[in-house]
Amino acid sequence: MQKFNKTVKAILISLTMLSGATAVSQTTDALTYFTPYSIYGVGNISKQGTTFNKGMGGIGIGVKDNRFINYLNPAAISFRDTLAFMLDFGVESNHNYYASQEASSAYNGFNMHNFVFSFPIYKKSAMVLGIAPYSSVGYKFQEWETDPAIINELGSVVYSRYGTGGINKVFLGTSMVFLKNFSLGAELVYFFGTMDRYSNVNFSNSSSYRTIKTGTDFMISSFTGKAGLQYSYEPDKDNSLTIGATYMLGSKLKGESASYGFTIPATGEADTVFYNFRNETGLEVPSELGVGISYRKRDKWLLGMDFTYQDWKDAEMPSTPGVTFKPATSWAVKLGGEFIPNRYDVRYYLRRATYRAGVYYDRSYISVNGNQVNSVGITIGANLPVYRWYNSVGISLDMGQRGSMKNGMARERYIMLNLNISLYDIWFQKYRYD
Repeated sequence: MQKFNKTVKAILISLTMLSGATAVSQTTDALTYFTPYSIYGVGNISKQGTTFNKGMGGIGIGVKDNRFINYLNPAAISFRDTLAFMLDFGVESNHNYYASQEASSAYNGFNMHNFVFSFPIYKKSAMVLGIAPYSSVGYKFQEWETDPAIINELGSVVYSRYGTGGINKVFLGTSMVFLKNFSLGAELVYFFGTMDRYSNVNFSNSSSYRTIKTGTDFMISSFTGKAGLQYSYEPDKDNSLTIGATYMLGSKLKGESASYGFTIPATGEADTVFYNFRNETGLEVPSELGVGISYRKRDKWLLGMDFTYQDWKDAEMPSTPGVTFKPATSWAVKLGGEFIPNRYDVRYYLRRATYRAGVYYDRSYISVNGNQVNSVGITIGANLPVYRWYNSVGISLDMGQRGSMKNGMARERYIMLNLNISLYDIWFQKYRYD
């Protein structure tokens, strides 16, 4: 029995470190989202915006448009028809292809991405209310023990890691125009959600144990704020240059966390080894600074660029056993634009559509064993007008790569398809009848 206890102790260490295994695979059953890099920190940071933004590489901080809701900058909300009610609903389809030196897999997922509506308040002021994901967690890994001593003692031993959940945000913002060309906006952000991470060891032939399980659950409920500013220079009615900036306050994510460990014997009920509950999460989202610029030719085209920066180096994060994970400074550069052949063409429908394209480079906060994970990609998109006013169906396609197979890392190639419905209605308009 003493020998078996020593073996179990070794198993528990292996469960934490995932060491001694050479055959590696992963499955993604029952996951609504998947990326291997979501095992770290607060997960994979979601791309913000609607198809309006995503079709142009994700730009929006320095962009104004009265046809669509641009919530990337709270100051942009006030640029709209003073009688208009606007609503945007979006869904996202993910197609991921993962490869490392040990394994490869593919995954398809489908999720709601955003629900946002905006309405006027008074003259050149407006409000926006919406919900969107901030980060996502989704991974499942399996490894088979190869140590002959453990196999002889216990038979087949399978280690697994599983994670799911994420952080969502609800935001309420307001914006107003002052000094004619300046817009100022402020936004209250509420973070909420759960993240569940656990590790298992399953035995095939053990007479004492069938499973040893450890894990941590995070329950998040926290507030922060965001401010935005835009300035537009308009030399004439057909041309405009817009400069924008945003700043989101950092937030130590409040909430609760629970760490646990238990065994499931071959016979009998589960035996809890430990359970630790804390009135804190040990998680943090740092402040974010963003700047953007765009140039628009009215009813013809737009070109723009965004830059965002977040310093995660001192942010509180859960550790990831088995690897040296340390948050790093993240930043992203995005370039994009749109083109409209002829918005007022009554003969050819496709000439009234808006066509978009963009590129981006994203240096994430995730650094594993000294190697920072980067993303690069291209985007295309379009908005197809429906019925009257500015109602439309938007579509965007994001094709990119995250990470690489160098230095024992993983390469993830992805295709994200976004579909949005934009509704634009006029309130309080007096109609004339003959």
